[in-house]
Amino acid sequence: NIRISVSDGELSDSLPSFDITVNDVATGSVTLNWTPPTQNTDGTMLDDLAGYRILYGTSQGNLSNSIDINSAGVTSYVVENLAPGTWYFAARAVNEDGVESTNSNIAQRTVGN
Repeated sequence: NIRISVSDGELSDSLPSFDITVNDVATGSVTLNWTPPTQNTDGTMLDDLAGYRILYGTSQGNLSNSIDINSAGVTSYVVENLAPGTWYFAARAVNEDGVESTNSNIAQRTVGN
């Protein structure tokens, strides 16, 4: 049982005792870093980069979660609240017209239990 009391040196008061339960919620985070692309796939200069789309999931073939980053100047992102297990991540560049590149290489990270 927990009891909370306060005092100012002269007067004191306390709450009735109570129980508290802490549930173990094991979540983790992964920090992703990348280098901004400078060329389109055809070799021309990439001058309209608008941001990125992060894709992630629990298998390489099912990157069902996504995060849109609407700034070309961002080069890292923290994905939070990941359940324990192995997670897979890829990124796409997005230009001002909303056209996305193909996926980057797929990175893998195991979040602890």
